[in-house]
Amino acid sequence: MTSDKFFLSRWTPELLSILRITTAFTFLQHGSAKLLKFPHVAMFDNLQYFSIYGLAGVLELVGGILLLIGLFSRSVAFVLSGMMAVAYFMAHSTPFFSPMLNGGEAAYLFCFVFLFIAAAGPGPWSVDAARAPARSASLATA
Repeated sequence: MTSDKFFLSRWTPELLSILRITTAFTFLQHGSAKLLKFPHVAMFDNLQYFSIYGLAGVLELVGGILLLIGLFSRSVAFVLSGMMAVAYFMAHSTPFFSPMLNGGEAAYLFCFVFLFIAAAGPGPWSVDAARAPARSASLATA
């Protein structure tokens, strides 16, 4: 898939971690704005916590933190990918299907980046990667 001659090929695992970390940091800010009012976004001033936006805020904040540290990364990324697909079709699919025309670029990109992370894994800089040797050792002794 990647050529060994390309100068970034040797950094692919680390770049996967950087993609996960930067995406999660950006994503959790949406949940933080909704639930913690930081950073302040005026449209969330009267957010009802027991609404679909409140639920989205919880998933964005908790899922973003878990993805940021790389804990349960594949499962969390899969759930968040589905959430962003639903968000895109609920909030952005009309009147135009094109993400550029309907303001859904962020939802569209988050959806597919999370789907990629669910398939590719969190990369080496993650709690999941740190737990992997201990987990396989405990399975071998069982």
